[in-house]
Amino acid sequence: MLFPRRLLAFIESLGGAGAADALSARLGGAGTAGTKRFTVRRGIDPDAIRQWWADAGTGATGPIASEEALAALGQCAGNIENPIGMTALPLGVAGPLRVNGLHASGDYWLPLATSEAALVASYARGAHAINQAGGTSAALLGENVARAPAFVFTSLAEAGSFVAWATQHEAELAAAAHATTRHGRLQSIEPMIDSDTVFLVCRYTTGDASGQNMVTIATDALCRWIIAHTPVKPLHWFIEGNFSGDKKASYLGLIGGRGRKVSASVTLPEEVIRRTLGTSAETMLAYARVAQLGATLSGQIGAQGHFANGLAALFIATGQDAACVAESAVGFTRMEARADGALFMSVTLPNLMVGTVGGGTGMPHQRAALDLMGLAGSGKARALAEVTAGLCLAGEISIMAAIASGVFTSAHHKLARTRG
Repeated sequence: MLFPRRLLAFIESLGGAGAADALSARLGGAGTAGTKRFTVRRGIDPDAIRQWWADAGTGATGPIASEEALAALGQCAGNIENPIGMTALPLGVAGPLRVNGLHASGDYWLPLATSEAALVASYARGAHAINQAGGTSAALLGENVARAPAFVFTSLAEAGSFVAWATQHEAELAAAAHATTRHGRLQSIEPMIDSDTVFLVCRYTTGDASGQNMVTIATDALCRWIIAHTPVKPLHWFIEGNFSGDKKASYLGLIGGRGRKVSASVTLPEEVIRRTLGTSAETMLAYARVAQLGATLSGQIGAQGHFANGLAALFIATGQDAACVAESAVGFTRMEARADGALFMSVTLPNLMVGTVGGGTGMPHQRAALDLMGLAGSGKARALAEVTAGLCLAGEISIMAAIASGVFTSAHHKLARTRG
């Protein structure tokens, strides 16, 4: 047999070779005749939204465009295009979690927006275990947000000459970038040459903002200064060469960081592991060895249980860019035996993209969630990063204990499948 069986099975599932013409017609569509012109509406106009629902012919709007929803939507005009209403997720709270950090010090509620039953309960259990051990130590280890414009030349020689020229104009490049922002500061420019193509990895601090738009605008100004002044003219240039790791898991981010690099740790006494988590350090370490092997064999970037679960829920609750979970969830969980049956656990996240100003953090529900944490507004982003690391640590403790003790499935069955 020359063709693989899975291909033949796929063809058969479509109705056999004779179905090719019908499939082509379905995939080809009916052309563009009569289609409406694409438009983008900004601003919140309740009457226009009601009319949109009437024209769409989809029936009742339900809670999406209720009067209450439209009133809340009116406070989000700068965060959405083509608005038609508001959607909602249940909001739960775990904690409070005690954090002993460089910037965060105290007990913090953890608002989590999710539709996944058992998630909040798991993080609450992990936070309780941490609190019984005196809280988590946490520290911000670094911060930068990268943007990596790309320049394409006719040859390697031109690319090298361009980099040589750029290194002689650091002050001008920084000035062009700084002219666009009061809060962002260009920290470094790291050139990467691949034959005729140059990536300039521009790293910024961004104050209390997550900073994605800030660094894009600053880098665009930097690039336009380059194009206006460089004697080595590129064939093409692009504001992002898909090298920075923006909203993607990458080894560059793992090593160099992107966003806020933060670490949190705790030593759990034997009694806490036994009483609160229902297992032992020995059993959790046995699972940790298997989990590390699984991460290595499957080619994961980093090695951890499920940072993304807590991050996604916290990001949505507090107005962070949810797509940044893709890079923020990269990191490591460590577990080591200590004396008297205790267990040391730590998490490190090199790419945590969080802020307390800008983006969605000013929307009413998300601002209220940050207020609940005591972390809304200027001067709070570093503390939010440390608390978020503590959240991830709580989740790692709970899920690893659940798998190690054999209750992972029964907990989900009880909380997610058997609902009363």
